[in-house]
Amino acid sequence: MSTERFASVWDAIEDTPEKAENMKLRSGLMMALKGHIIRAGLSQSEAAKLFSVTQPRVSDLMRGKIGLFGLDALVNMAAAAGMQIEMRVHEAERC
Repeated sequence: MSTERFASVWDAIEDTPEKAENMKLRSGLMMALKGHIIRAGLSQSEAAKLFSVTQPRVSDLMRGKIGLFGLDALVNMAAAAGMQIEMRVHEAERC
């Protein structure tokens, strides 16, 4: 059994660091959008109108179907909801 440790689940299951970083960003945006919907008390239909997407698309978001969403789509949905997105980029630690 391996005792290798990972910084995130995405680092453990994705094939490359690039894919892991993409998944981290997508999952963070999805969680923020889901939280916004819940805090605002929006129905899926209301959220769909706000995000300019279909209700089934919001259902996919709420159910965590990350493979169905790209970064562009998630950023567009967040912007449509009036959310501000900030990004930090820094050098990774070298092992």
